[in-house]
Amino acid sequence: MAFILDTPVSGTEPARAGTRGWIALAVLMLPVLLISVDNTVLSFAIPSISVALIPSAPQLLWIIDVYPLVLAALLVPMGSLADRYGRRRLLMLGSTGFAIISVFAAFAPSAGALIGYRALMGVFGAMLMPSTLSLIRNLFIHPDQRRTAIAIWAAGFAGGAALGPIVGGILLEHFWWGSVFLISVPVLIPLLVLAPIFVPASKDPAPGKIDPLSILLSFGAMVPTIFGIKEITQTGFSALNIGLIVIGLLLGVVFVRRQRARANPMLDVHLFTNPVFSGAVIANLLSIFSLVGFLYFITQHLQLVMGLSPTSAALVLVPGLAISVITGLLAARLAKYFRPSHLVAAGLLLNAGGFLIAWLNTSGSVAGTITAFAVLGAGVGIAETISNDLILSAAPPAKAGAASAISETAYEVGSVLGTALLGSILAAAYKLNVVIPAGLSAGNKDAAEQTLGGAIDVAATLPTDQGAALLASAKHAFDSGAGVVAAVGVVLMLAAALMCLRTLRSATSSIEAVEH
Repeated sequence: MAFILDTPVSGTEPARAGTRGWIALAVLMLPVLLISVDNTVLSFAIPSISVALIPSAPQLLWIIDVYPLVLAALLVPMGSLADRYGRRRLLMLGSTGFAIISVFAAFAPSAGALIGYRALMGVFGAMLMPSTLSLIRNLFIHPDQRRTAIAIWAAGFAGGAALGPIVGGILLEHFWWGSVFLISVPVLIPLLVLAPIFVPASKDPAPGKIDPLSILLSFGAMVPTIFGIKEITQTGFSALNIGLIVIGLLLGVVFVRRQRARANPMLDVHLFTNPVFSGAVIANLLSIFSLVGFLYFITQHLQLVMGLSPTSAALVLVPGLAISVITGLLAARLAKYFRPSHLVAAGLLLNAGGFLIAWLNTSGSVAGTITAFAVLGAGVGIAETISNDLILSAAPPAKAGAASAISETAYEVGSVLGTALLGSILAAAYKLNVVIPAGLSAGNKDAAEQTLGGAIDVAATLPTDQGAALLASAKHAFDSGAGVVAAVGVVLMLAAALMCLRTLRSATSSIEAVEH
């Protein structure tokens, strides 16, 4: 069945999407929910995987890290391929591949095989995300409808993140570890049936040639940089880790120079000369940075300090994620009355408020945690919705795939940096404050100094009084470090809000220039 999008005549109001457009959006939400659930559900299966497959410590880290690493590295190339070959076509290919590989992952016979399947899931996942957001850009031409659609898209991420721990907990109580991978099959089958009917085909009408060297440079820039940052959080600063980051940055410079020299680049780096586009990308990255960094220490506090089960800890965070969904939808309406720069800045200020409440919540109460995350969630909902809208609006429709890929890359890089930078600060503050009992072996001393989880394991092997003293010291040191992280988060979000007020101040005129 044909699906034709009306092209607005210059000087007239852009056409509004009808019922079919909103049905198409509902279909596109299926892979969004799946990818966001997949980002959080695996952590609950790690203990079962450890028992069943007996991976080494490096293998266990790779099982977790290889998926987001490959996903982030391929988002820009896949966004470009979507523009060239068709966004719906790439969405269908990515969905099919993701579902098939998920089944293989569920029955992986070894840790090495599971790592390989997770890497392939990253390849096909990278096909899904830029396609969904770029298709939304072409489905909803009218600014009001587009903002609402992007708010729903962002809400799908938040909803999936909330569902991941809950779904994972329920599945693992009744089934084996592989069940967490099989959830993709019932989600993606409806997509494969309904997408050809309701989702319109779209692509760049004048695409450039495929540039294999640019794809390799993009991959080479992202993988060493992200892997180096991740390794710093695990093993600390070393010549190898710093060297990886330097190599990635140098390849990134070569990639940018190549794009600027080509008539039809894989990634139009000139988009970043638009302050609205570049400011919105930074706002997107920093908003996710704040969310992931906050979750990094709060989830550990709830489970390791307060002793909540994973499912109970996830339920504590649900109100904040729900508020993020609500404020994201509200932001689409507020955009009619307030400047985008003011809305994004307000979102980032709410993020700062969430960190501030966490900082002041010295008792670490559940009520204080719920309040802090609710305020931060409200900020993320607003900042994410408006910044994604600005990223897509500031780019020509023909380049929607590339712009979407940049938005998604900012999301993934923000996730990595949130864990890496704030996690490193937390680890350093913890190590500085924890008091280790005398007489421990070198291995136990190192484990107790590195993480709260390590201290809890060591405390269980000590005499009662000595173990209790270590446990109390470790929990206090962790919460002291969390306070430092929260203070840093306040400062960063305040600075980010000021940056957005400056870079996004011309947002309205920039968007109108593109649309009309």
